[in-house]
Amino acid sequence: MAIKEEVIFDGKPHIGDLISGVLLGATIVGLPLFVGALTRRLWVNYRITNRRVIVTGGFRGRERSDIVYKEIAKVVSVPRGLGGRGDMVLTLKDGSRLEMRSVPNFRKISDYILERLDAKAREVSGSLGKKRGARA
Repeated sequence: MAIKEEVIFDGKPHIGDLISGVLLGATIVGLPLFVGALTRRLWVNYRITNRRVIVTGGFRGRERSDIVYKEIAKVVSVPRGLGGRGDMVLTLKDGSRLEMRSVPNFRKISDYILERLDAKAREVSGSLGKKRGARA
């Protein structure tokens, strides 16, 4: 019997990423940050389900990455802004990495993903903003 796939989160990068990009874009140095934030907001979408992580992106959102939880070897997350968003890097067992920038509710999503990993992957994973083993 197949398990029904339930969507836990489906959305775009956090709007705070675009807002900070607009503010920094007023300077020449911040212009690339603005372009990156705008591109992510237009073309990137994150979907977290009970079975996998799906990221669509690339030019006009034409590229798609599907990662099942058993393929993930490590998850590292970094809080951004005031903690309402964050970046996550999923390292796969084959050594490749999937970066997820400006994920809304990233602590909740990161914890959800960590719960679905095997014990070894969970042990080496964590947040750069927390001490290892100090998960709340």
